Amino acid sequence: MKKLRKFSNVLIIGCLLGLAGCTHDCIDNEPPAIPRGLRSITGDEEVLLVWYQNTEPDLAGYRIYRSAEAFGLYYEIGETNLDYFLDFGLVNGATYYYAITAFDYEGNESELSHEIVYDTPRPEGYGEQIFDYTEYPDFAGWQFSAYSVVPYDAPHCDFYYGYDQNDHAYYFYIGHPAGLIQDFGYTSSLDEITYAPQEGWSLTGKVEAIVGHTYIIHTWDNHYAKFRVTAIGTYSVMFDWAYQIDPGNPELVMGTGG
Repeated sequence: MKKLRKFSNVLIIGCLLGLAGCTHDCIDNEPPAIPRGLRSITGDEEVLLVWYQNTEPDLAGYRIYRSAEAFGLYYEIGETNLDYFLDFGLVNGATYYYAITAFDYEGNESELSHEIVYDTPRPEGYGEQIFDYTEYPDFAGWQFSAYSVVPYDAPHCDFYYGYDQNDHAYYFYIGHPAGLIQDFGYTSSLDEITYAPQEGWSLTGKVEAIVGHTYIIHTWDNHYAKFRVTAIGTYSVMFDWAYQIDPGNPELVMGTGG
């Protein structure tokens, strides 16, 4: 089970205002309530933790704990008086488990938060550009594992871009034949999609390129990724992307698994 360092009671000199029956040396041994609503937002080599604020008037702040497993030892990694905390300098593809406590000015600390919150940071990029494969074949594909532009017919190309003369429209095509692609539709940002869905894949291996739409990729080597179109030019498309390097892990933004 989760382990937590304990604090001893602290003698208060004087009385807490509004505490009925308190006249002289009052001992406050009541910890704050256990924080609620802890959740995480996945980043590139970082995880942002957010939670609901406690309401105790003597609340001093929160302590953040991390573990390598859900029911292992949780070690304190930081402290804050805000309702969020950024854990940075992490390893992309590694999974981290989190819990928090609340403490007051007298040193009383709550038990660990109940939610089992974990997150797996992943790389991301912005403002990438690829070109129409019928015009610029060597710059038409994208390989997530290399974070780079590749030829549309490269062995490990995950998807490529091009114009369809019959439909008079631009499309994204799956690169490696074992990969999958789907159009998730319009999103206000890349981070709007939290987990890769397990259904909805294109049966033809292609989807129309539309500005503002976000697309999901299941790569040929069992990784999930997403990209969002930010602009379409005459022969090129620009997009933002995120790629989960942990094989088979569909987590792309937020993790509150249980």
